[in-house]
Amino acid sequence: MGMPDTQADQHFTYDDYLKWPDEERWEIIEGQAYAMTPAPTLRHQQVLGRLHLLFSQLFKGKPCQVLLSPLDVRLPDLNEKNEIVDTVVQPDLLVVCDPAKLDERGVAGAPDLVIEILSDSTSRRDMDLKLRLYEKHGVRCYIVVDPWGKTLTARTLEPGGPYAIPELFAGPAQMPIRIFEGLVLDVGRVFEGI
Repeated sequence: MGMPDTQADQHFTYDDYLKWPDEERWEIIEGQAYAMTPAPTLRHQQVLGRLHLLFSQLFKGKPCQVLLSPLDVRLPDLNEKNEIVDTVVQPDLLVVCDPAKLDERGVAGAPDLVIEILSDSTSRRDMDLKLRLYEKHGVRCYIVVDPWGKTLTARTLEPGGPYAIPELFAGPAQMPIRIFEGLVLDVGRVFEGI
């Protein structure tokens, strides 16, 4: 199978996704293909690099793994087999604490924490479609980073329910990572020198 025809009324699966050319980045959300192009901007990558460094320091010596995009995260419905999973995303940064969710292809199941950095081409998807998707699949903490406004918006999953009211952090604020007791991110350091 060649490149997906995003204009066609077609339902894609992980099996289809694996047949697409490696040099192109795609996500599939509930069977719909989304191109991950153009490439991220310099500012996006600077913020991502800083976040990776800060989160790696926060989780040093802890059993959780901090991972970077591009890495496939398959979000199956119930006990859906890999081949028919119709949601495969590549969050900018993620934290996975359950080693059983990690395999050679990436992550199978909801990460504990997901961070998406807004860009012109993905902001609508990150703020709406992925918000609902991550909530549905049980991502315990979803953080959206605005690299131009220099803010972070954190949403924490309520026990057995939806995300709580979003919390906005900017400047020199200390952002508690509420799903991990005692973990706090210095927001000012995320954008330092950028």
